[in-house]
Amino acid sequence: MTTPAMRIKSHWFKPGAGKSAAEQASAMAFIVFRVAQNMLKRMRGAHFDIDAGPLYFAFLREVLVFLVTVTDRIAHARLDAQARSEFTVALVRHLARTLQENEHDLLGPVAAGAPSYADTFVDLVNEVTQHYAEFGADPGPADATAGFQPDFAFVRYLGHRLEPTLPEKDRLWVIEQVMAAEAPEAVSVVQRSMRDLFDPAPRPARRAGVSGE
Repeated sequence: MTTPAMRIKSHWFKPGAGKSAAEQASAMAFIVFRVAQNMLKRMRGAHFDIDAGPLYFAFLREVLVFLVTVTDRIAHARLDAQARSEFTVALVRHLARTLQENEHDLLGPVAAGAPSYADTFVDLVNEVTQHYAEFGADPGPADATAGFQPDFAFVRYLGHRLEPTLPEKDRLWVIEQVMAAEAPEAVSVVQRSMRDLFDPAPRPARRAGVSGE
């Protein structure tokens, strides 16, 4: 069964006024977390066993780091160096807080003396984004407005990172699933959301009398 594409509202409700890097990061963090959760849901729908627990969050953290890296590469083309740094740092902090709240609710507090859930995520971001820095963009044709398109090795590395978070029986297929279905869908949503959030053009007004959503 084909999983429907993810739909996220990513335009500002009140367009026109300029938004700070921190405001953009807050909005994007919400979207990125939703995209990561959706990838996990899609993997479950494809019969990968990802049960609630530590490995669930290990999977989620790896996907979030991948999406942070993609988002940062797109920001590179839109922001100057200082604004890009402010945006990405704020994005990671927002995600760390959201992840910590979710992990605490499901797994309980960390052991005494252990790093917080948020610190564990930030440490992973600092480590693994350096690995992704070795990879580049897909040289193939792409929509010029889409932004950064991760190349084959970039996406394959995500699949490799996810292998240890899955049961042994699922590890043989995870790279293929991520490269063929999950990463393209997730990257597409992030690209579209970044374009919408940074686009100052107002949305067309809704016609009166139309209901829905």
